[in-house]
Amino acid sequence: MKLETIDYRSPDAAAQFVQSLRDTGFGVLSNHPIQQSLVEAIYKDWYEFFQSDAKEDFRFNPETQDGFFPADVSETAKGHSVKDIKEYYHVYPWGRIPDSLRANILAYYDHANQLAAELLSWVEAHSPDEVKALFTEPLPKMIDGSHKTLLRVLHYPPMKGDEEPGAIRAAAHEDINLLTVLPAANEPGLQVKAKDGSWLDVPSDFGNIIINIGDMLQEASGGYFPSTSHRVINPEGMDKTKSRISLPLFLHPRPDVVLSERYTADSYLMERLRELGVI
Repeated sequence: MKLETIDYRSPDAAAQFVQSLRDTGFGVLSNHPIQQSLVEAIYKDWYEFFQSDAKEDFRFNPETQDGFFPADVSETAKGHSVKDIKEYYHVYPWGRIPDSLRANILAYYDHANQLAAELLSWVEAHSPDEVKALFTEPLPKMIDGSHKTLLRVLHYPPMKGDEEPGAIRAAAHEDINLLTVLPAANEPGLQVKAKDGSWLDVPSDFGNIIINIGDMLQEASGGYFPSTSHRVINPEGMDKTKSRISLPLFLHPRPDVVLSERYTADSYLMERLRELGVI
């Protein structure tokens, strides 16, 4: 089994995309509307930011969770004991952003949110009636006016050889949110766990966009759409000397959205953040 790339412009793109989500938890789109030149500019400018001391001036605020998170406070994936090898910056439109980086990153935030809303409408349109009946409101409406959707700029530094045993760039995990929208990074390494337990390489052709299901959509759909484990493996050979920049948008509903009889979006998020030790 392998993940196929779907042409966004294809007449049956929506049906193919939702079927791929259903089968693997992931969908990969080519010829999508997000400008490649904008993504490339962001990769370049934020790489330079991560190489500079300026990042320390934007150290994260524990209460609002915006700003720069250095490697020594990086996440430890649920069920793991070793921190991931990465540093990152949390971008919210209301949060702190370096002035020189603001225009491009907020333009991308808007474009990616617009695409995500369309993809949510695809998911709803191609869900069986019994699954649609579980959604307490239309899926695109769940994110309308949400201040919780997070754009994370990730920097995976070059491997130096002194990493903690067992540490990888991102240990196997599932995302918390509805959908995650990710431009193919500048280096490969993303893998998704198949139903048989094997790991599939996610196509990383520069210019593709990768979408995966988060736990909140799994919860809202009664498990019909699976939130699938994925990871970023360490590079081999010459690739060890390269940084990897990644730009996931984690699509979150408004806090008051009812996901299921058990959870609102807010109660679900708070439970998971406590499990991760973030709050």
